[in-house]
Amino acid sequence: MADDKLYAAEYKGSGTFIISKPKRKAAKRRQSKLKHPQRGARK
Repeated sequence: MADDKLYAAEYKGSGTFIISKPKRKAAKRRQSKLKHPQRGARK
């Protein structure tokens, strides 16, 4: 599996971390948008 698909935290020194995580799948994004429409959009 590719590295960009996994959660990873890379320590850069003095309390700084570079955190990478997988992108959300298109199907999940769509379901979330359908279930939780943007607040105040119809005003």
